[in-house]
Amino acid sequence: MTSPQLLFVHALSPLHAGTGQSIGAIDLAIARDKATQFPYLPGSSLKGSLRDVARQTLKKKDTSDTELVKQLFGPDTKNASEHAGALIVSDANLLLLPVRSVNGTFAWVTSPYLLHRFARDARAANILPSLPSFPNGVEDCVIGDGSALAVKGGVAGKEERVIFEDLDLVPSKQSSLNVFAAALGKQVFAEPYWQEMLTKRICIVHDDVMTFLSEHATDVVARISLDNDTKTVKTGQLWYEESLPTESILVSLIEAQAIRSRGQEAALAPRDVIQKAAGFLNGSIQLGGKATVGRGRCQLRLSGGPS
Repeated sequence: MTSPQLLFVHALSPLHAGTGQSIGAIDLAIARDKATQFPYLPGSSLKGSLRDVARQTLKKKDTSDTELVKQLFGPDTKNASEHAGALIVSDANLLLLPVRSVNGTFAWVTSPYLLHRFARDARAANILPSLPSFPNGVEDCVIGDGSALAVKGGVAGKEERVIFEDLDLVPSKQSSLNVFAAALGKQVFAEPYWQEMLTKRICIVHDDVMTFLSEHATDVVARISLDNDTKTVKTGQLWYEESLPTESILVSLIEAQAIRSRGQEAALAPRDVIQKAAGFLNGSIQLGGKATVGRGRCQLRLSGGPS
């Protein structure tokens, strides 16, 4: 098995990765981690969409390319016992949540727990050295649930207050946050505009505040189905859907393994898997449900991907 790489997922429209279950007043809720309640995108959903992209990309090419899809993602369902796919795709965990802000329109919000979880994955992918001045001691800068760590001149604004939704937080500053945000921006975004925006809008809050925001700052919309003749709502056809908001940033780990078919090792070695799949791991993709109403447009970027 090869060393993993990070795959960043940038939501370009609201992202609905549902669970098929209702929670409270929300009929179609998004997937959440059982222990932390932080949203995530299931690896099975991400891998399925990647497989569709690979099929479409290679649709008009020769048989060997069709075989490549089988090697990377595994055979179709009826032949699933032949061998597993060479590409291992983990769940995409939340890293930065866009939250409405009085200053700067919105802020990309994260917390010490999310950052340290990301650092663990970055260390596994061997890119932690590419993230200088990782804000060690961020817990000390956001001791209570009434404070936040922000870049000077960013979302704190001239009034030196960080205001999200109904939360009024007192900002503290750490010079290394600017350096870290700049390095992270180069990993997540290809365009300089977005890289610079992240350095201005990043904000670190207490884990408890992050839990509150992840539960109350998501996108919830009412959906209805109308009767064609009366133009009124059909019985039972009013429901509420939850989505991660546009500009959400998630991160997944991508790994490769040797695959064996009936006891024989396949020709595709693990070191070649990521290289072969790189074309599918950088670029636009549709993830989650509700594609026909514009949900789930995302941009993928593999760590160390093209600038």
